[in-house]
This record gives sequence, C-alpha cells and structure tokens, in this order.
Amino acid sequence: MNFEKLHEKLFELKDDDYKKFQSKLLPTVNPEKIIGVRTPALCKLAKKFFQENDAEIFLNNLPHKYFEENSLHVLLINEMKKYSECVQRVKNFLPFVDNWANCDSLIPKIFKKHTDELEKEINFWLDSNSTYKIRFGISMLMKFYLEKNFDEKYLRQVAEIKSDEYYVMMMSAWYFAEALIKQYNSAIIFLEKNFLSQEVHNKTIQKAVESRRISKERKIYLKSLRRKK
Repeated sequence: MNFEKLHEKLFELKDDDYKKFQSKLLPTVNPEKIIGVRTPALCKLAKKFFQENDAEIFLNNLPHKYFEENSLHVLLINEMKKYSECVQRVKNFLPFVDNWANCDSLIPKIFKKHTDELEKEINFWLDSNSTYKIRFGISMLMKFYLEKNFDEKYLRQVAEIKSDEYYVMMMSAWYFAEALIKQYNSAIIFLEKNFLSQEVHNKTIQKAVESRRISKERKIYLKSLRRKK
C-alpha cells in the first residue's frame, strides 16, 4: 500500500474551517495531526480507496500518523463480518486511541450478534488502567446491553469504576443517562442511593433532563436529586 498516496488523498479533502472546529473539539489530539476531513468525505474515500488497496496492510500499520487515518481504521473495523477477527482488531487498535471521537465511533456491527463472547472482553477493558479502553468498555455496555441484554450487574460495574479521568466520567454519566431512559426503575436507584461520584451523578442528571425521551415529571424528580458541593 502506498501510504503517501493515502495522505495525498486526505489532504485533497482538507477543509481548514473544519480543522479548526475539530481541533477545539479534540483537545487531546495534537492539531498538527488533524487534517480536517469531514466524515461523509472519509466514508466515500474508505469505500473507494480500500477497494483498490489492501485494507489489511493499512490495519497492520499502527500507529497511524493522522487523526483521519484512525477514523478510517474505525470505519474498516466497524464493517468487519467475522467476530474473532474484529475483536482482535479492536484489541490491537485501542492502545493507540487518544481521543473521544475515535473511541465513540468504534461500534462494530458484528458485536451485536456476539454479546455473550463480548462480555468477557468488556470486563477486561473496564478493568484496565487506560482511559479509552475503559471508555470503550462503557460504550459497549451502553450500545449493546441496555435493552435486550440488560442486567442490573452492568449498572453496578459502571458505578464501581473509580476514575478521575474526565473522559471516563463523562462516558459513565452518558451511560447512566441512557439507562434512565431505557431502564429507569433500575437506574434511578443509583442516584437515590448516591452510588455514583458527585461529578458523574450530577452530569447524569444534566444529560437526562436535556433528553426529549424522559418525561417532564421524571425530569422534575431528577433535578431534585442534584447533589451540592
């Protein structure tokens, strides 16, 4: 694979205003590593470029130089058809994830069909010391285990995560806000009993009351549960 050609194509799609916008949204990424390519353009490039080039060589070429290359990496993993290969690619990639955007967009479609096997991997990610492995593990619980596969043990797992990392706490709050929408009776106990850290607790309530999927009555009650410093 000609990586110079790939970089050339990415820079042809560069949008300077979008680069400035992304740089503000991604404070953990060196701005020099952000080209500024919009997602629809990346998706089109992925389909065309990797039809003509060996995707496996690209996936093996870690770490990548640019944020957009990591975004392409995510797009390729998300479309993998074989679970065992997909989960191994995720394991290989996660150590190089350094921002919330690449982490949160990594949602392999095949995982939905393999939630039993995936649970073991999620436990491993949640027990790690890596911000984005933990965030990814919580993300997987939020995407695949809040409805058909729901169990209260997952709420306890997330509540028991002790981290001062901003991007872990914000994902925990997002998870519990979604749980309040989809599993209210189970999730509300974690707020009533103060099982969450104060920051995660209050951020959960903020996210929940901003949602259109929660009734006005529940929003009023949630506001009453806010904890003061």
